[in-house]
Amino acid sequence: MASSMKSCLIMFFACSLFIQAALAEVICENLPENLCAFAVASSGKRCVLEKNLIKNENASSIIEYTCSTSEVVVEKLAGHLESDQCVAACGVDRRFVGYSSDKLKKMKFLSGICSRPCNEKCPNIVDLYSNLASREEKFLPDLCEIQKSNRHRILATADISATADISTPPASAPAPSAL
Repeated sequence: MASSMKSCLIMFFACSLFIQAALAEVICENLPENLCAFAVASSGKRCVLEKNLIKNENASSIIEYTCSTSEVVVEKLAGHLESDQCVAACGVDRRFVGYSSDKLKKMKFLSGICSRPCNEKCPNIVDLYSNLASREEKFLPDLCEIQKSNRHRILATADISATADISTPPASAPAPSAL
């Protein structure tokens, strides 16, 4: 009888934790810095990791990271915390500060964002970078095609780095020499 009562209490406690977690609100300002980037608050607004320089009493600066709520609204992903699997599949870093389209110019970065696992399983990250690209009047699938075609050219010419800027076209392969 005591063991059945103990089992019931354990089940009740486990269920209450599950319900509490399911009903929990995601508030950017309450998130630790390692969960902030790529999170979406329950309000539907993106969380953004910000870097602040704080002067201490020794007149030296200390870097402090805080999570804030941005004004960028995301449809259909309210309360979303990005998974470690998506962070890895898309080649992004949870320590990214702010929002910038600069990384979209790097072929190595684009290879992660444009990868099949990222595109098929990580709509939050793809949505973020699609919107950043569109602010630059670019279309992410077009950037992915450029990255894919440049990658094939890079494989053919070994003198170009995988971190090359996509705004700089790769050098063409050397012409065959006459025998």
